[in-house]
Amino acid sequence: MHLGERLRAGDVVLLTGELGAGKTTYVRGVAQGAGSKAPVASPTFQLVRLYPGRVQLAHIDLYRVENSSELRDLGLEELAQQGAVVVEWGERLAVDDAARIEFEHLGGDRRLIRTIRDLSHR
Repeated sequence: MHLGERLRAGDVVLLTGELGAGKTTYVRGVAQGAGSKAPVASPTFQLVRLYPGRVQLAHIDLYRVENSSELRDLGLEELAQQGAVVVEWGERLAVDDAARIEFEHLGGDRRLIRTIRDLSHR
């Protein structure tokens, strides 16, 4: 939630971690912090979901993306111009100055969340 409160248009956050590590749950808190009241769901089959709020949040899931042409078709630059972008399976994308957050499932309800790189303007 705290990250969502700090997001600005142009911010890109890359989330990494295994399936079931808590990335989508984390995005729910980020969207709430960004002022969105919309229900957050995994965009696995849709690739991109947009959530209105203080800053528009684009939620991207690259789990099913198999080649670089699909990445180009996402329109990441345009989405970042319109608001902030959070990308699940972010290790499949190289973005300069992106924040990087790593999720590790420790068993049960326990997760380890590490900020590898914070947002550059913070």
